Amino acid sequence: MITGVAILLAAVLTACSSLPGPGPKKPAGDPLLYPLFQDHAVLQRDRAIKLWGHTAPSADVTVTVAGTTATAHADASGRWSASLPPMAAGGPYVLAARSSAGENQTIHDVLIGDVFLCSGQSNMELHVYEAAQSYLEISGAANDRIRLLTVDRFSSPSPRNSFGAPVGWAAVTPASVRDFSAVCYFFGRELQKSVNVPIGLIHSSWGGSLIESWIDAQQAKKLGGYDEPLAVLDTYVTAPKTAEANWRRKMELWWQAHDPASTASPPWSAVELDDSAWPTQVLTGWWESWGVKDLAQFDGIVWFRTTVNLTKAQAAGDATLSLGPIDDIDTTWINGIHVGELEGWDLPRVYTVPAGVLHEGANTIAVGVLDTGAGGGMYGPAAKKTLKLSNGTVITLNTPWRYRISAPLKQTGSAPHAPWLNESGLTTLYNGMIAPVAPYGLRGVLWYQGEANTDNPKDYARLLPGMMAQWRSAFEAPDLPFLIVQLPAFGPASDVPEKSGWAELREVQRQAVAKDGNAALAVTIDLGDRNNVHPTNKQDVGVRLSLAARRLIYGEKITDSGPSPASAVVQNGKIAVAFDHAGKLVTYSANRVIGFETCDAGRHCTFADAKIEGDHVVVDAPSKPDFVRFCWGDSPVCNLYNADGLPAVPFELAVK
Repeated sequence: MITGVAILLAAVLTACSSLPGPGPKKPAGDPLLYPLFQDHAVLQRDRAIKLWGHTAPSADVTVTVAGTTATAHADASGRWSASLPPMAAGGPYVLAARSSAGENQTIHDVLIGDVFLCSGQSNMELHVYEAAQSYLEISGAANDRIRLLTVDRFSSPSPRNSFGAPVGWAAVTPASVRDFSAVCYFFGRELQKSVNVPIGLIHSSWGGSLIESWIDAQQAKKLGGYDEPLAVLDTYVTAPKTAEANWRRKMELWWQAHDPASTASPPWSAVELDDSAWPTQVLTGWWESWGVKDLAQFDGIVWFRTTVNLTKAQAAGDATLSLGPIDDIDTTWINGIHVGELEGWDLPRVYTVPAGVLHEGANTIAVGVLDTGAGGGMYGPAAKKTLKLSNGTVITLNTPWRYRISAPLKQTGSAPHAPWLNESGLTTLYNGMIAPVAPYGLRGVLWYQGEANTDNPKDYARLLPGMMAQWRSAFEAPDLPFLIVQLPAFGPASDVPEKSGWAELREVQRQAVAKDGNAALAVTIDLGDRNNVHPTNKQDVGVRLSLAARRLIYGEKITDSGPSPASAVVQNGKIAVAFDHAGKLVTYSANRVIGFETCDAGRHCTFADAKIEGDHVVVDAPSKPDFVRFCWGDSPVCNLYNADGLPAVPFELAVK
């Protein structure tokens, strides 16, 4: 009897083993609908609506919204995508997805309207609570027809198809708007006054970021000049320690080639250097805030030194040196031995000091700091700078350090950026913060960036058009409009014509927009603050962007720009500058136009008197110049507007 049961059980098991199983399972953690498709989402109107997500491999998926249905078949990895036909603005609707693998997902309160992606660096990232009149702006925020979504900071050396942190849509309330991008919110709020549809705003930016971080590897390769960092980035993905070691050697060579202090005799990192005549300072806050004239507007290399006296027992073993954040790049030495370096204005420096580096008696800590713009130095709290010894003793380095300027940035030039680093890397922010959004349906892109690239405007002239082209491809929208914020004034005013990377980059932005049929420029020269790289009047930035959108995207016949240069020709011994979008030309606070310069072929310039004559500005010129400039410099004073109160566009034109 037992034998018969065993035979019967074996037969059953054999038969069962030949039956089809449940099939491949869905990838763990991947939702049926991609995370962009959540409650309160806004989908782009008047064009095909692309939806996607994950399910079991080869499963069939049906999606339905507003009575319209589409189907899709998942690939071998379980990824699926479906396209619904264009829909008019409206809602709220329910979006339902159902998979043949047994999964179901329903999201509620979905609106159909216009979606904008807002990106760039810190002036786009600046929150509503940091903007002017923030209390009133936040307390009065209530609009269920404007929806907000923030992509958290996330850097990646390779492209991602998922977010680095959870995302979610929210209607405008005091709670949701407080930490949202001020420029993005004020734009959407102003735009909706004229475009009466639901507005979706996606914010994805990172303070201090280079434009190189926001393009993908394929476009970087196409633009040229990035083969070496792209190869380094490939190495970093598979062998990060090897890439880091190779980069340390590259940076050591850079310091030796560009920093006079590194090749001095003795070098400023050396123990034997006599620094007794150097001035001293407790290291807290950016060096621009110290009240030291030579550092008030300084970008470049400054060295800092201090000493720590240790007993023989204290010096035994390894240690940890913590210096807090350093803006932007450091090279750190103890007793003439290199112990670390990092790049990133907001990255705390924590370096391991190997056993044998410290010794009994005086130990010298030397730090070279390269600041590439805006605030600079070892700016974190003095009390947070410490040396932790192997026996657990913590020595606080909050006494005055000695410091000395080595060389300005115009002499050293910018250092190469490790291509895997967050905001200063190559492709890193596109990979981590834009690729996960694409190809979500958009009506336009707002771009507020460039401060971090003012050291190389020439390169920006190819990067900005290249980035716009690449994003249009990624979002499957070859006509995707870009609204570009031209940089505001920042930095010292000058009583003589000056070379200015900020002015040159504004000109690059102007020309890039002029050459692009689907781009518009929001001029903000008059909204800046010469002492604050983050001017707080973001409301007017939003207004000007909304004007640009209304003309470019919605076809309204409105004036969205102040006078824009058209030509400059010599007439009767003077230069006649003609403008587009001029209307009636107006000068504020004077009956003459302030802000013109004339320049020879080598860009040697002199200030020039100018006045309005009809729809032209006539500029005095003792001899025929090669160029005429307006509103040039880091923080120029200029007073030419149109009758709508919009400032003239800063420019440089060849004189014909």
